[in-house]
Amino acid sequence: MLELRPNCERCDKDLAPDEKGAVICTFECTFCVDCGENVFHAVCPNCSGELLSRPSRPAALLEQFPGSRERVLKPH
Repeated sequence: MLELRPNCERCDKDLAPDEKGAVICTFECTFCVDCGENVFHAVCPNCSGELLSRPSRPAALLEQFPGSRERVLKPH
């Protein structure tokens, strides 16, 4: 199950687990769409993997399967 990290690893923008607006790689490195597209050009700066749109978790399932609360922030 995806962690659904709560923030962009570059700019620390909040990324809600039930909304679109995040991109991830296969290792779940997570970025906002702006950083993913305009800064990293759809290539993960951590692993060189492709950054793709992160699926949102339906609100009805968030209570049982909440997104992660652990914020990840790296100097890029």
